[in-house]
Amino acid sequence: MAASVTPSRLPSFSCPEYFSNRELSWLDFNQRVLEEAQDPSQPLLERLHFLCIVSSNLDEFFEVRVAGIKQQIESESVDETIDGATPRSGFKAIRERTLRLVDDQSRLWNEELQPGLEKAGIHLPHIAHLPPKDKDWARHYFREEVLPVLTPLAVDSSHPFPHLLNKSHNLIATLHRRQDGGRESHAIVQLPRTLDRLIELPRKEGSDSKERSFLLLGSLIAYFIAELFPGDEVTSVCPFRITRNSDLYIDEEEAENLLHTIEEELRKRNRGNAVRLEVRDDCPPEIEKFLMRSLQLAPEDIYRHSGPINFLHLIPLRGLEEFAHLRDRPWTPIPSVEIDPALSLFDQIRRKDILLHHPYESFAPVVDFVEAAAVDSRVLAIKMTLYRTSGNSPIVAALIRASENGKQVTVLVELKARFDEANNISWARQLEEAGVHVVYGLVGLKTHCKLLHVVRRDEDRIRFYTHLGTGNYHPGTARFYTDLSLFTSRPALTREVATLFNVLTGLCRFEGIQHLLVAPFSLLFQLKEKIHAEIEAARAGKPAKIVAKMNSLVDDELIRLLYEASTAGVKIDLIVRGICCLRPGIPGVSENIRVFSVIGRFLEHSRIFSFANGDGPGKPQIYLGSADWMPRNLRRRIEVVFPILDPALARRIETEILPAYLSDRVKSRELLPDGTHRRRQPEPGKKPTQAQLTFRELARRQQKARQDEKREAKGIRIVPALAPEKPAKPAVKKSVKPSAKAPAKAKKAAAKPAARKAVSRKKR
Repeated sequence: MAASVTPSRLPSFSCPEYFSNRELSWLDFNQRVLEEAQDPSQPLLERLHFLCIVSSNLDEFFEVRVAGIKQQIESESVDETIDGATPRSGFKAIRERTLRLVDDQSRLWNEELQPGLEKAGIHLPHIAHLPPKDKDWARHYFREEVLPVLTPLAVDSSHPFPHLLNKSHNLIATLHRRQDGGRESHAIVQLPRTLDRLIELPRKEGSDSKERSFLLLGSLIAYFIAELFPGDEVTSVCPFRITRNSDLYIDEEEAENLLHTIEEELRKRNRGNAVRLEVRDDCPPEIEKFLMRSLQLAPEDIYRHSGPINFLHLIPLRGLEEFAHLRDRPWTPIPSVEIDPALSLFDQIRRKDILLHHPYESFAPVVDFVEAAAVDSRVLAIKMTLYRTSGNSPIVAALIRASENGKQVTVLVELKARFDEANNISWARQLEEAGVHVVYGLVGLKTHCKLLHVVRRDEDRIRFYTHLGTGNYHPGTARFYTDLSLFTSRPALTREVATLFNVLTGLCRFEGIQHLLVAPFSLLFQLKEKIHAEIEAARAGKPAKIVAKMNSLVDDELIRLLYEASTAGVKIDLIVRGICCLRPGIPGVSENIRVFSVIGRFLEHSRIFSFANGDGPGKPQIYLGSADWMPRNLRRRIEVVFPILDPALARRIETEILPAYLSDRVKSRELLPDGTHRRRQPEPGKKPTQAQLTFRELARRQQKARQDEKREAKGIRIVPALAPEKPAKPAVKKSVKPSAKAPAKAKKAAAKPAARKAVSRKKR
């Protein structure tokens, strides 16, 4: 039994200098994403894609995190974070760091990406520089396709500043009203969300060039905006963008109908207080001041761009088929070699546990599992948690089909999945209409675990079949999120999953279970016990090691315990994609801790935890799950971390997956004691390794080996590829070459053996 947790040891590791600020650590993560856009070895359109991701990440950061800090400032809170920052000092540091990030974005666009796109044949010209024919086309397009949809909104003493949608792209025009004696006023034009943000100019007739030219909708409207105000002189036009507080505030205990309450809150999302104003850097100071007054913002809430104020409008460029050579080669997930599509999936799961590694291995078996359960006459019930899923979800369709087929179907839908609330409400309604029992979880807790449970009457008895994962049941994101998932019929796990569903749907008391680590009931305590087991092993002079992969590490209790483990001699390797408040390499505190961050083509999303003494001295244990080491995951969410009980699968993770991440020298950065990251360099004399590429190559090799096995089973002989031919050794006896004067018949006879050899090689 592991030693009990002793909090009295921890306060010595509470010095603020031992922790990084959560918000600044997140901004550093976004900087690492930007580094991928800055990397000239990346394909050009992939660099543009990473640039757009940076903007999307910043939007959500301001909508939620910065909005919360501004509320703390308004309430005059002086609470300090674990690194000693107050709301005001934290906000100041966030602004300084974000300004650098925004400047880096604009500089990259202006100096590298836009010129690179121009050179490659993707043009984004300014309308003023178009030849007369194209300018006439643009004017006609504006009048026919855009002008009828626009609604100018006057702003003056009789017209208050309009309420503009969150993240909407707007133009503010300054008007000189001739008919009112030259009085100056303003008008707002919001870009309609129904119109494409990129407008392609017609190609030249008869040209076979693959070059494409596009106008930005905002630039098109700005250039012809005077046509909205006949009789007035437009003296200036400035684009701007507002970000609003988008967090939902719901008192679940007071809500009579949670679904209706969330719907009401969603309607308010676009009306939240403004928290950020984005403008072009050429916006006149008087316009900035006018916008600040109207939106009740301060100068420190303004961010100026020397490029587009919304890079997300450029995302469609990545899909241009003529420029596929400027993207990464498409990756098609490989069918798992552990699953035979010709056999029943239930039979295969009953024989052994099956582990899938997405997106290297296909997510299709997960969908197939639900679809098979929906039509299998032996299946009695299906239970599932649904946090996020795709539009037109095949999984939801299968659940509906199962209900229509008379099976007992229960789905726990998380209505509070941030920015997916509307989608989940829609799915919940569709499921309820089909007769599915829809449950919205426990009051005050988000249900974030990934569970799919099937009850089947087999020939011998009723048996449980379960899928547990680290990622969402979303076939779309499964193609570019790295996740692990497990199929099992092992009673030790499936019975506990059944018990957990009873807790979640029946509000039963959680009495504890043996194998699953469940937040908020037992996960935190059990993680502490496992870390303490490593501490005790190290103090006894035994091998002690922790390897943990997650998205974020924020929880101060676990960080302090990891510091204690480090000082006891436990070797700790952490693979943390995003926020990391722990600082490694501090003398006397974290010398035995290394932290790496992998940012690559796929979004690292899997959570893996390895404890050398997880089941006692010398008994390593591997866990997978849905939980990061953050206060919200450990204390305010339903999370499940599950053990890998099959020794072969545990060995695969321990010897194949985790080492690939730890040895990455291409897409990996190492966290330094000062809280900054440094890209890892290849070891001298060794070929640099890249985890995501390693997994792709491994999946290909496994698929090829499986195909070769099938051919051999069918009696098809597999001949290995020929080795490069070596130069022939000189013969002892000289061969007589055909003379140039020899008859044609003799020449043909001499050539026949060589021809036969060439044909033979070609056949093989």
